[in-house]
Amino acid sequence: MPIELKVPPVGESITEVIIGDWLKAEGEWVAEDEPIVVVESDKVNLEVPAPKGGTVVKQLKATGDTASIGEVIGYLEPGDAPAKSDAPATASAPVAVPAAASAPDTRVTPAARRVLANNAVQAGDVTPSGPGGRLLKEDVLKHVATRGAAAPQATAAAAPRGARATETVRMSSLRRTVARRLVEAQQTAALLTTFNEVDMTAIMALRAQYKQAFIDRYGIKLGFMSFFVKAVTDALKAFPAVNARVDGDNIVYHDYCDIGIAVGGGKGLVVPVIRNAESLGFAEVEQTISSLGARARDNALKLEELMGGTFSITNGGIYGSLLSTPIVNPPQSGILGMHGIQDRPIALNGEVVIRPMMYVALTYDHRVVDGKGAVSFLKRVKDLLEDPVRLVLEV
Repeated sequence: MPIELKVPPVGESITEVIIGDWLKAEGEWVAEDEPIVVVESDKVNLEVPAPKGGTVVKQLKATGDTASIGEVIGYLEPGDAPAKSDAPATASAPVAVPAAASAPDTRVTPAARRVLANNAVQAGDVTPSGPGGRLLKEDVLKHVATRGAAAPQATAAAAPRGARATETVRMSSLRRTVARRLVEAQQTAALLTTFNEVDMTAIMALRAQYKQAFIDRYGIKLGFMSFFVKAVTDALKAFPAVNARVDGDNIVYHDYCDIGIAVGGGKGLVVPVIRNAESLGFAEVEQTISSLGARARDNALKLEELMGGTFSITNGGIYGSLLSTPIVNPPQSGILGMHGIQDRPIALNGEVVIRPMMYVALTYDHRVVDGKGAVSFLKRVKDLLEDPVRLVLEV
């Protein structure tokens, strides 16, 4: 009797997914626990394994379709693997095989397929790096960059002057969910943003002084983010409302700091969480961020690493942003925005000096955090960053 293939739960508050690549075609045999299909959510791509060894007899959903959690998307007929023929090949009767069939056809994600078409690149010319040998958008972009992007230039030169075109593309699961959550955040929370600026002189001097010693001992560079994480966790202890969340008519306070760090991944912006950041040292924070960032770029984050979080930090400065108003990640009540560092003239002790300055922004939910608390929180972060010895002495 065929076994139903259902969409598994993929995370809290997620009710639907996008069907990704079918890794096994109808009529193809699959071993127990071998991936059959990929489902995509706003958080991760999840491979659905076969509950039993058998043959995929029916696919009810195609790549790009939407499916609800628990919905049946296909059927598997349990059974043993088909016997392989032991007959030797006949040298006198060669069979012509198309070049594309000489190796497994490369599985191409929809995003990668569009980039292939736009750059006149064949899938077989690109080395895939995705799970199960899938060709990702990043693989194609890397290939195009390596060859100097000659194909797009030729296409642009050949296009008629003044030609106009449009392309309609279905929003990805990630983009649709991000859009929905951002609208919900604006509609359900009373969001305000307060700003300040930080003189980064002391941190930059510390990093320069201990750069090599830190690498020699921990095998990783000392970045800016660990200072911000440590400053934020200290400030959250002093102003616990910023670390709280609304639950109906109640406010839930946390005695721990699970800090979400926004990073660019293979699927776009994701926010993996550093658990109990208040108990970690600088090296542990840096190592955790490095590991999360690398796995985000490879689409290898675990679902539990993207769930929860009591406060978030986002760094628009790495993309060139000078100032922005970040939006909180519900149900959190606060998010800190970092920005680019610029040498600017400031007044210091009655003199005008040039210092490396960074604007920082705190967006907060006014239902939980009042204005005084928000401003004081951000001032605390500023003071700790401008005198980072206080982070070590905890004063």
